[in-house]
Amino acid sequence: MPLGLRKKKNKSRESSNLVENEEVGGFPGGSGAKSVVNGAGLPPPPPNLRPKLVFHTQLAHGSPTGRIEGFTNVKELYAKIAEAFNLSPPEILFCTLNTHKIDMERLLGGQIGLEDFIFAHIKGLKKEVEVFKAEDALGLTITDNGAGYAFIKRIKEGSVVDGVKVICVGDHIECINGRNIVGSRHYEVARMLKELPRDQTFTLKLVEPMKAFEMLEPRSKGTKPAGESKIATGRGTLRLRSKGPATVEEMPTEFEEKAVKKVDDLLESYMGIRDTELAATMVEVGKDKKNPDEFAMALDEALGDFAFPDEFVFDVWGAIGDAKQGRF
Repeated sequence: MPLGLRKKKNKSRESSNLVENEEVGGFPGGSGAKSVVNGAGLPPPPPNLRPKLVFHTQLAHGSPTGRIEGFTNVKELYAKIAEAFNLSPPEILFCTLNTHKIDMERLLGGQIGLEDFIFAHIKGLKKEVEVFKAEDALGLTITDNGAGYAFIKRIKEGSVVDGVKVICVGDHIECINGRNIVGSRHYEVARMLKELPRDQTFTLKLVEPMKAFEMLEPRSKGTKPAGESKIATGRGTLRLRSKGPATVEEMPTEFEEKAVKKVDDLLESYMGIRDTELAATMVEVGKDKKNPDEFAMALDEALGDFAFPDEFVFDVWGAIGDAKQGRF
């Protein structure tokens, strides 16, 4: 079966969003966080009954601390951060949780712990580089920020791109051979790169995250595929959804963490992307399905923008089953 699966604002406004000289430690969360966890499968409460969740944020290269609230998805989150620091939302490339470093293990995805501290990485140096595609695989893993920017999450050691030292983890891919790809999803960018002809030179326009002086260091390869990575920390998580309102949920169970990590690994293996939000959605869709066909139909209904290979769907189904049985 086919599977389709920076103008300054007045001081009064600025002072309401920024907290001068506040300690970063402690990662304070919103009031009432303990009592707002929804039961599994229950719809979110109406807006007037939802608790006021306040998160603390800084710019990763250095800034005062800001307070943000009232967002339900990643685009709204970026808009709130931009408002706090008198930026334009498109200046934000991505966010990390509880670290100012470009650490792909701490990348903000679809979930934020209620006590997590958000660091926003904004646009820095622009660069243009030519790459000779000597092999079919470039050795790149692509992800995106959920707001139209695809960027490099991992560089495989010894790969074609690993030999081009100006290309770094965290770089936003702006253009491929002169084609602007802002607004494209990670899987679309991965496919474009894969389809570039071998033994030819292509051009990338990249934007690296702005760095503070103390952050200048040798290039990182990014996330290690076998590394352990928690989805979120704190007493609970705020689940950001691409469709529908955000919900406050309990911490992921051991089954959910293991299954999401395995599915994310499969996304990298099959499609050259990593996306914990997508992986979590697939696990949520599949955890109560009785067989692969039922899972495939539900996946097609929930994620119609993707065209997942049958073998990938079967392997995801198996990974969810293995996680249920504790076989990881």
